[in-house]
Amino acid sequence: MQSFAVWLDQNYHNLYVALLAGDRWKQYLEGLGRTLLISACATIIGIVIGLLIAVIKVSAINNRTLRPLAWLCDVYLTILRGTPVVVQLLILYAFVFTSLADGTLVAVVGFGLNSGAYVAEIFRSGILSVPHGQTEAGRSLGLTSGMTMRLIVLPQAIKNILPALFNEFITLLKETSIAGYIAVRDLTKVADGIKGRAFIGEPLFIAAIIYLILVVGMTQILKLLERRLAKSDRR
Repeated sequence: MQSFAVWLDQNYHNLYVALLAGDRWKQYLEGLGRTLLISACATIIGIVIGLLIAVIKVSAINNRTLRPLAWLCDVYLTILRGTPVVVQLLILYAFVFTSLADGTLVAVVGFGLNSGAYVAEIFRSGILSVPHGQTEAGRSLGLTSGMTMRLIVLPQAIKNILPALFNEFITLLKETSIAGYIAVRDLTKVADGIKGRAFIGEPLFIAAIIYLILVVGMTQILKLLERRLAKSDRR
């Protein structure tokens, strides 16, 4: 019983040092804010790039003039999906954004470019899932190819892929934990720094719990979104 009390007291002390001593909780909040900022901005960049690539690749099927662009998109997808994201970040940090003291912008661009390569395939599959008759109906109404894609095909495709896009954001949030490789003080980097100064492992557990809470919360939102979409499809 006494040993348990000693163990409990020691863990309470370690938790205090990891979280409260020196207002270290503020560092966790700062790191969490940077993690969420990188994730949100990178997701927006990934969606824009992914949508553009998907439209080019799908349109190139029936438009020969777009095939060179489609080939460049394939090169982009091959490189970004075929190399580790941490290597991509290090290359951007060392050779492209060499004058930046803060790696946050590098992280946003790097994760955005990487995410775009995966979002492109999500959008492409969503566009191809829309029945071809929808495109023919749009053209029969006198709409151009671009207007048909924008007004008829894309709204239906986006509805089909919303859960996949949301899941990509969840995945991206967890991937940002490697941003510390380019000197970004994200949540993981902050926790690791506190661990190194306090010589205790609790900061890493605190970071893991924060990530877990975020992911579980977003997963529940995703499930709610999927249920609502399923209800709207049955109407």
